Amino acid sequence: MLDYDVEAERYDATRGGVPRAGSAARAVLALVPERARTLLDVGCGTGLVTERMDRPGLRVYGVDASPGMARVAASRMGPRLVLGDCRHLPFADDALDAVSAVWVLHLLPDAAAVVAECARVLRPGGVFVTTVDKDAGHDMDSDVNELLAPFRVRRAYDAQVRVQAVAAEHGLRRAGEARFTGHGQGRSPARVAVDVERGTFASSLALSSEQSGTLVRQLSLLPDQDVPRADPVFRLLALRKEG
Repeated sequence: MLDYDVEAERYDATRGGVPRAGSAARAVLALVPERARTLLDVGCGTGLVTERMDRPGLRVYGVDASPGMARVAASRMGPRLVLGDCRHLPFADDALDAVSAVWVLHLLPDAAAVVAECARVLRPGGVFVTTVDKDAGHDMDSDVNELLAPFRVRRAYDAQVRVQAVAAEHGLRRAGEARFTGHGQGRSPARVAVDVERGTFASSLALSSEQSGTLVRQLSLLPDQDVPRADPVFRLLALRKEG
């Protein structure tokens, strides 16, 4: 997994910037009921998405475990940013109207614990909104993804069926779904090769050292080395707490 303290300063510029963040924030808000007055963005990173979850009457908080990411987010969110672990959220039971987790669960082997914790801090009737099947969003019809496909991890931590099953154990039921474009995240062969070498895909691709080297060589043979392929399309799932 990446060292997010190190990545913090360059994270936004290499992940689609404001267009991508705005697309994600609008999709989240479309699934958050108008009556909601508090929202916690779990694993908020630099806060670029979080600060765009802005709506009259809605107070938005962010929490992230990386000090580097939290420093950047604090410059955007001030005291509404909390340094903390998404497995042990610093909020009381039944405290919040909505919780979001964008591009988080796919990174965590213990994603089930995070879903349970998000359910704990939600009020009855509150909504948990999370991306699911994140890596599958990149499976657009391209030569790059054709090379990656044989190594794709099939039992993703954020697979919708797994998330819904855990959510149901904690009183959360499906309440809606949305899709949004990951602007600026279309992958070029050259960029993917660098990411493979850096281990960026550790949670989504099952690669040995030898396979990584072979994949990098195959990517180097593709045309238009610096031309990004199609942008991914991500999915959001909304789960409402019963009671």
